Amino acid sequence: MTPIILEIPSLAAVPTAAQQLATAIAESGRTLVAFEGEMGAGKTTLIRALCAALGVADDVSSPTFALVNEYENAQGALIYHFDFYRVDSEEEAARLGAAEYFDSGYLCLVEWPSRVAGLLPPQRLLVELAVTGPESRELQLTLIN
Repeated sequence: MTPIILEIPSLAAVPTAAQQLATAIAESGRTLVAFEGEMGAGKTTLIRALCAALGVADDVSSPTFALVNEYENAQGALIYHFDFYRVDSEEEAARLGAAEYFDSGYLCLVEWPSRVAGLLPPQRLLVELAVTGPESRELQLTLIN
């Protein structure tokens, strides 16, 4: 899969982009989706919309202090949402069992994946968010093998 570029011109367009992302995840066959972008780029906002597109009824919020939140989609499958911004090392994430989550076969949505790069499975979908304006963003989706 060559990289896919998705334009988000405004906050109102986030749900449409999230649905496109959900389709790309399903087509990729990957269970780990890594979200890279600067602070405030909208990683959690996009994940919230993605979870809604996947049928999650729970309140989706950043697991900044808990490190991982668990949701269930409409089919009863688990979705794990990680935020590694505050993790101090890969060893800390390993002690918290990150690798077991990643190997679970369930969808794992990972914010700040570069902080735990050595723990990530080699096959994943990378979502890079770039700020292009006050409400506009560009997403680049890349399969990593």
